[in-house]
Amino acid sequence: MNKITIPVALLKNPIHFLSLGFGSGLMPFAPGTFGTLAAIPVYLLLWKLSVLHYSLVVLVLFILGVFLCQKTSDELGVHDHSGIVFDEFVGFFITMIAVPHDWKWIVTGFVLFRLFDIVKPWPISYLDKKVHGGMGIMLDDVLAGIFALGVMHLLILYFK
Repeated sequence: MNKITIPVALLKNPIHFLSLGFGSGLMPFAPGTFGTLAAIPVYLLLWKLSVLHYSLVVLVLFILGVFLCQKTSDELGVHDHSGIVFDEFVGFFITMIAVPHDWKWIVTGFVLFRLFDIVKPWPISYLDKKVHGGMGIMLDDVLAGIFALGVMHLLILYFK
C-alpha cells in the first residue's frame, strides 16, 4: 500500500475520476478489490455485446487506461499508487471475455482475477517490477486477467 494520501478533490478531474475507479480507489484498505467490485456494474452494461465488440471495447479501454493511469501517477508522484484502479477494471473485463451471463461466473471471475492480481505469479510479477509508467500499471493487470480468463474457460468447459 502506498503511503501518499489521495486528495478527494482529484475526483473533480475526469481523468483522475476514471483512473481512481469512480472513487473506489480511495478506499483506505483493499482499493484493488473495491476497484474490481466497481467494475462489475460497468461489465453488466457491456455483457450483452458480441464477443468481437466486447473485445474491441476492452482494447480501447486498455489503450485509454495507459494514458489515464500515467496521468494520475504523474499527478500523485507515485508509480502505480494502489488507488489507481482503472487497471483492475480492464483486467476484470479481460477475465470475463466470452463468459456465460450468470452471477456464478461473475463471482468466479472476480475471485480468480483478484487471486492472480494479488499473488502475481511469474511473469506477472516480472512485468510489475520491470515495466513502468502507464503501460506498466496496466500490463500486470492485463496479464492477471488473461491468466484468470484461461482458468475461467477451463472451469466453464468442465462445470457449465
